[in-house]
Amino acid sequence: MLIYKIFRAPEWADLDLAGETLGAPVDLADGFIHFSTAEQAPETAAKHFAGEDGLVLAAIDTEALGDDLHWEPSRGGQLFPHLYRALKRQEVVWSRKLPLAGGRHEFPGDMA
Repeated sequence: MLIYKIFRAPEWADLDLAGETLGAPVDLADGFIHFSTAEQAPETAAKHFAGEDGLVLAAIDTEALGDDLHWEPSRGGQLFPHLYRALKRQEVVWSRKLPLAGGRHEFPGDMA
């Protein structure tokens, strides 16, 4: 199963350069890296990245994350994937720009 992380361009560049990340400031504050499922990602973008351009969407296979990935209740009681360790660049299956059009982010049609 793939899960998704939305990065701001500087955060993505840092991951690319360093080879791993503990996430964005919100992740550091919460003590884990926030991810979303394909169904949750558009709402995550609208809530936390409204109007932001230059974002990168990264897909990560849950199997690569092992026991450090936990599914925990968040918005409306939905279970969200949270990673309790650094994300390694080689764990990213693919990444794509997340364009902003008409005030909304356009997600790839092949997200699963």
